[in-house]
Amino acid sequence: VQVEESGGGSVQPGGSLRLTCTISGYTSNTYCMGWVRQAPGQEREGVAVVDNLVYRNYADSVRGRFTISQDGAKTTLSLQMNSLKPEDTAMYYCAAGEARTCYSRAWHKGNGMSYWGKGTLVTITS
Repeated sequence: VQVEESGGGSVQPGGSLRLTCTISGYTSNTYCMGWVRQAPGQEREGVAVVDNLVYRNYADSVRGRFTISQDGAKTTLSLQMNSLKPEDTAMYYCAAGEARTCYSRAWHKGNGMSYWGKGTLVTITS
């Protein structure tokens, strides 16, 4: 399984960015896919997840500002980030794993995912 993110960059507070992730080689029809971020010196934080039934869940810190979506073929995962804040600055990783991860608390700490991309940097600064 290969996972590759794109779309990171630097924007001012209040701005928007869209991250995209391409996932190839994941053969199971049941899955949990999502975004996890890690800021310097901080623990990993699950940002948002979506499963094969289009169940979505978000971290409280991004709910209402971020939207996770996927294409029908489960090969592309996106994260639309609006109203960005300086505290959103982090390396953002795309990840995939078993469907049950989406229904557990594990993803909130970035756990339970089996496949990871190398990350894309998001910087929010004025």
